[in-house]
Amino acid sequence: MLQLLAPIFFRCRFAVKLTFAILLALFLGFHFQLETPRWSVLTAAIVAAGPAFAAGGEPFAGAIRHRGMLRIVGTFIGCIGALVIITLTIRAPVVMLLLSCIWAGGCMWISTLVRVQNSYALGLAGYTALIIIVSIQSQPQVTPQFAVERCSEIVLGIVCAILADILFSPRSIKQDIDRAVDSLLLSQYRLLMLCINNATKEEVDKSWGDLVKFTTALDGMRGNLMMESSRWQRCSRRLRAINTLSLTLITQACEAYLILLVRPGFIQPHLLRLLNEPVETVGDIHKRMKMMRQVIAATPARDTPQVLYTWVGAATRFLLLSKGVKNNTRISKIEEQVLIDQVAVTAPSAERHHAMINGLRTGVATALGCLFWLWTGWTSGSSCMVMIAVVTSLAMRLPNPWMVCKDFMIGMSAALPIGALYYMVIMPSTQQSMLLLCIALGVLAFIIGIEVQKRRLGTLGTLAGTINVLVLANPMSFSINTFLDSAIGQIIGCGLATLVILLIRDGSKARIGRVLLNRFVYAAVSALSINKARRQENHLPALYQQLFQLLTLFPADIAKYRLALTLIITHQRLRLADIPANADLSAYHRQIRATADRVLVARNEIRRREHFDRLLAELRIYHDKLIHYQATPDITESVQRLTDTLFRYRHALSD
Repeated sequence: MLQLLAPIFFRCRFAVKLTFAILLALFLGFHFQLETPRWSVLTAAIVAAGPAFAAGGEPFAGAIRHRGMLRIVGTFIGCIGALVIITLTIRAPVVMLLLSCIWAGGCMWISTLVRVQNSYALGLAGYTALIIIVSIQSQPQVTPQFAVERCSEIVLGIVCAILADILFSPRSIKQDIDRAVDSLLLSQYRLLMLCINNATKEEVDKSWGDLVKFTTALDGMRGNLMMESSRWQRCSRRLRAINTLSLTLITQACEAYLILLVRPGFIQPHLLRLLNEPVETVGDIHKRMKMMRQVIAATPARDTPQVLYTWVGAATRFLLLSKGVKNNTRISKIEEQVLIDQVAVTAPSAERHHAMINGLRTGVATALGCLFWLWTGWTSGSSCMVMIAVVTSLAMRLPNPWMVCKDFMIGMSAALPIGALYYMVIMPSTQQSMLLLCIALGVLAFIIGIEVQKRRLGTLGTLAGTINVLVLANPMSFSINTFLDSAIGQIIGCGLATLVILLIRDGSKARIGRVLLNRFVYAAVSALSINKARRQENHLPALYQQLFQLLTLFPADIAKYRLALTLIITHQRLRLADIPANADLSAYHRQIRATADRVLVARNEIRRREHFDRLLAELRIYHDKLIHYQATPDITESVQRLTDTLFRYRHALSD
C-alpha cells in the first residue's frame, strides 16, 4: 500500500513546492514594491518546474539549485552584453536590434558546443540581452536601471525556488546511486556470461548497448550528487573511477566475444565452469571473484586469457570502490592507489556544423521578428520577439526541437483562455486581497505542478505563458487590449520560431556520425605509441561518451555501433600491447597519427578518401615493420585486425 501511495506523495510534494515558490516570489515582489513582480514569479516557476519536466517527476536535490545558478550567470552575462550593445549603438536603434539578434545567435552557437549541463546559461544570456534591448526602445537612458531591476527580480525568483526546495524535503539521489551501482555490476556479469557462452549477436548488442546507457546515466547521477552537497566529494571520486571501470568491463567482455568467434576454445573449461555458476547478488559476485583470483594465481600466466584476467581485476576494483560509495567512508590507501587519476582525454565537440545551424536559426528567427515589429508598428511586437528568442534558444540544444516548439505552441494557446479567465474575472475581484490572489494563483500552480511531472505536452508552456500574460505589475491595471496584444504576440512568436526551424533544415546528422566514427579511428591509431605519457591517457570515458551520442543519433543502426565498439576494443588492446621501442617505429607512429588527423579534419570528400587510402597503406607498411622487428603476436594481430576493419568499412568512414 505504501509503495502505491509513494508516487502520489512525491508528486503532491513537488506540486506544493512549486506553489510555494511561486506564491513566495509573488508576495515578496509586491512587498518590496518591485516594478514588475511578474519576472520574479516567472523565474521561480521556470527554475522549479523545468527540472521536474525534464526528469518526469520530482527532481533530485541540487537540480533546482544548479539551474538557478546557471540562470543567474546567464542573466548577468546577458545584462552585460545588452549594456555594451546599447552603449555602442544608442543612436542607431535598428543597428542595436540587429546586433541583439546576432548576439542571440552567437550565444546559441556557443551553447551548442559546450556541455549540455551548462548550455542553459548561454542560451539564457542570448535572449536576456534581447529582452532588455527590446524593452528600452522608447527610453534607452534607463537601461542601467532596467538591467539592475531585471537582475534583482530574477535573483529573487531563484532564491524563492531554492528556498522552497530546501524546505520541502528535497529528494536525495544517494539511495538511487547505491542501487544503481549494485545493478550495474550484476549487469556487467550477465554481459560477460553472454559473451563467453556464444550468445547471439542481437543479445550481445542489446546487453552492451543498455550497459553503455546505464553507465552514462550513472555518471549523470554523480553530477546530481555533487549538486546536492559538498560532503559527497569522496563518493564522487569513487564514482568517477567506477565509470572508467564499468567501461573497461564492457570493453573486455565484448573483446572476449570477438576472440571466441575466431578461437572458440580460448577460455579453459575449468574457468568457464566457475564463471557459469549462477549469481543473484553482489555478494555472489564477490565470492566468485575471490575464487577466480585464487584459480588464476594457481594457473600459469600463459594459460590465462589476458582479457579474462583484466576483467576480473577491474571487477575486483569495482567491488572495492562500491563499498566506499555506499558508506562514504574515508578513502583507504588501497583505494587511493585505484583512484590515482589518469590523464583523462576530453574530445572536442563533433557538432560544429549543427552549432552553426542553431545559431543561424536563432539569428534569423529574431531578425524576422524585428522586421515584423518594425513593419507593423505593433505595440506588442516586443513580446512576439521575446517569445521567438526564448523558443529558439531553448529548443535548439535539445535532440528534438520540433517537440519543444509544439510544447510552446500548445502552452501559449492554452494560456490565452486561462489567462483571460484570471485577467478579466478572478484578478479584478481579488486585487484588493493578497490572500485571495495567492489562493487563485496557488490552485493553478498546484494543478500544473502535478501535470508537469507527467511530462504532459504543453504544461510547461502553459505555466510560463499564463504568468507572462497576467502582466503582474505594481500597481496593477487591467487593459483588455494590452492583454490580448501580449497573448496573441506570444502565439505569433512561437509560430514564427517554429516556421524558421522547419524552413532552415539541419542536415548535419550524417556529418556528425561520420566525424564520430573517424574519431574512433583516430583514437585507435593514437594508441600506437611508445611514449609513456601518451599511453597513460584515459580515452575510454570520451570514447564511450561519443558512442552514446552515436546511439542517440542513430538508434537503429547496429552496424555503426559494432564498428565503433570494435575500434574502442582495438584502441584498448593497442594501448596495453608491448610495442618495440625504437626510433624507426616511433617516427612511423607520428606519421600514421598525422594521416589519421588529416582524415578527421578533411572538408572535401575526395581529399578525405585520399587520406584514408594513405592511412590504410601506412598501416600495412607498419604491420610489415612490426614483423621485421619481431614484435609479439598480440601487437601484430591487433594492427592486422585494425587494418582489415578499416578496409572493410572504408566507404562508411570516408564517404
